[in-house]
Amino acid sequence: MANPILGTLIHAVGGVAASTCYVPFQKVKKWSWDSYWIVQASFAWFIFPFLIGFLTVPNLMDVFNDASSEVLFNATLLGAIYGFGGMCFGFAIRHIGYSLTYTISIGISAILGTIVPLIMHGTFMEKLNGPGGYTIFFGMFMALIGIIICGVAGYRKEKDLKNNNANGGEPLTFNMKKGLTLTIIAGVLSAVFGISLEVGDPVAQIAGDYGAGNFEGNANLILSTGGAFITNFIWFTVVGIKNKTLKELVDIKGVGKQNYYLNLGMSVLSGALWYGQFFFYGIGHVQMGAYKFASWVLHMSMLIFFSYVVGIVLKEWKQVTKRTYFTLVIALVVLVVSFIIIAYGSKLGTDVTNGH
Repeated sequence: MANPILGTLIHAVGGVAASTCYVPFQKVKKWSWDSYWIVQASFAWFIFPFLIGFLTVPNLMDVFNDASSEVLFNATLLGAIYGFGGMCFGFAIRHIGYSLTYTISIGISAILGTIVPLIMHGTFMEKLNGPGGYTIFFGMFMALIGIIICGVAGYRKEKDLKNNNANGGEPLTFNMKKGLTLTIIAGVLSAVFGISLEVGDPVAQIAGDYGAGNFEGNANLILSTGGAFITNFIWFTVVGIKNKTLKELVDIKGVGKQNYYLNLGMSVLSGALWYGQFFFYGIGHVQMGAYKFASWVLHMSMLIFFSYVVGIVLKEWKQVTKRTYFTLVIALVVLVVSFIIIAYGSKLGTDVTNGH
């Protein structure tokens, strides 16, 4: 039986994994970003999805054989399109900074990744007018407000650090026009990943028929991540050859044995954390019952929430003004309230569906 409260908590675990997946890069030494990325992408989008998929989904190959070739192709293609989103995300940071890029792109993803599938299936009004529907959409609206306030806090933080000369890193070349364009592209393409999962949902249903239970989402996840892997593997292989950084992956002596295995371990850990977010997303999604469509906005909001919490733990907000810090606290409170409202609305709908 579905349990939206449990589903929300499981989504929170996925949010923690998502918000920390790139932290291990801080420990990587004598490797370029290209080398780190291609290793973590291989584990996040190819090795772990297939490995965990085979371990948790009975008769996985039969599941794919039973699925429509159109569904398999479309879900993979959408995953491949999503693969460009991360690249745009990285370029956007150079122009408008991390916090604005992160909040705007994930905010766009949260809304589009939830609304578009409902429109595609013609169920938007049905879900809105259904039991708990208005409560869930109000929770989504609250999440959007929380995301916007997070963006304000992030903008103020960057301004504070600039005024205090506390960033100490590479100067930010602020270009709102370029940065915003890239951020919007990154947000839209991130939403495409959610749509890819939705398109591949028939594969998950077949996996459920084969007895996958709460792990049925691991079947269609392989399609979405597989597409993203193809895009990134090709791109960063070409870039690695062009920049002559691909040799770092085999140059143990040049990098140093200790650094090499540390780099490899941190890259694998990043891949595991990235995959972990959608491993738990799949389990939480099943628990959301009749209102699974709320999973994506919950996941994205959790991601933003915990990324800011991680920033506090890492003392990234230590040198900001009280006004900025207070803005952040308000944003996090609003997000927590939105999680509770969405979970409550989902429970209302599930209880009615189950006849309680």
